Amino acid sequence: MPAERWPEAERPRERLYWNGPEALADAELLAIQLGSGIRGKSAIDVAREVLAAYGSLADVAGREVAELATVSGIGPAKAARLVAAFELTRRLRARIPGARVTLSGPAEVYAAYGPLMEDLKREVFRIALLDAQNGLLHDRVISQGTLSASLVHPRDVFKPAILESAASVILLHNHPSGDPTPSREDVRLTRQLVECARLLDLRIHDHLVIGRGRFVSLAEKGII
Repeated sequence: MPAERWPEAERPRERLYWNGPEALADAELLAIQLGSGIRGKSAIDVAREVLAAYGSLADVAGREVAELATVSGIGPAKAARLVAAFELTRRLRARIPGARVTLSGPAEVYAAYGPLMEDLKREVFRIALLDAQNGLLHDRVISQGTLSASLVHPRDVFKPAILESAASVILLHNHPSGDPTPSREDVRLTRQLVECARLLDLRIHDHLVIGRGRFVSLAEKGII
């Protein structure tokens, strides 16, 4: 069947194959991830409605799977497919293939974690575990939701560091508002964790608050 007679929902795949992904609009790329539409609507129709509802592709990428699953034309399976694709994109942006990641300063930390955290719609607190040369060993998500002492307990923060024999750690969390200005709770929690780390003979290098396209280092602010 000639391409011009194909169902609209299938044309983006054909255009991607022959012209490359850069030739496709956001709605067409989203439609390919959806795979199919619903009765009376093609995948492109659904994709355009989703983009119109949320405002941009970045806003769609920041939504959680449970929310996307409730959107007409998506459902749980397609929502999982979308969220997985967005998460793969974040991880690829944050990593240099084959390279050892060294986090020796706030700029390096933001380059590694900004793409993963700056467009999230709820606060996520995570730690980066470092070796003696500031090389990244692993990272762990400690909590998701409103940042508070009740959600970020020192036991949960430092247990992975002890198990991994980390020499030091870096604390990170995002502000969904996009403004990385530290709150009073951010400062209070940081000081609490620094005191706990001293008891464990473990160093906290920094605590980065990540916003949209920018960050604040609490070490540079003199809080650590």
